[in-house]
Amino acid sequence: MDQVSFYGTGRRKEAIARVYLYPGDGKVQVNNHNIENYFSRKILEILVRQPLEITGTGVLFNVKAFVHGGGVSGQAGALRQGIARALLQADPNLRIALKRAGFLTRDPRMKERRKYGLKKARRAPQYSKR
Repeated sequence: MDQVSFYGTGRRKEAIARVYLYPGDGKVQVNNHNIENYFSRKILEILVRQPLEITGTGVLFNVKAFVHGGGVSGQAGALRQGIARALLQADPNLRIALKRAGFLTRDPRMKERRKYGLKKARRAPQYSKR
């Protein structure tokens, strides 16, 4: 990375994102791929860019992120939190806006465990009368 970079870690479901923010022109790289190529759905790309849009720092920083684990939706959520934490490190005055938008809060929802006697967490075997 460059001399001046800011770091943030994001987590969502099973995904973990390590995010580096450094001065630039607004490019976002995820696992050495352009964000448009990494996320197939446009809504996930918008989700990842939200902290930059809300704080108005979209054109001030380049984002280089490394994400692993989970699915695409969880990875996008982890990236969003990581970017928000890195922005907070860059400028502590952005805390109010990021906190109000809920980007600094870890989403605690996880997959429910499977119980014995059931097929999935809540799905029971089909009932047979005869």
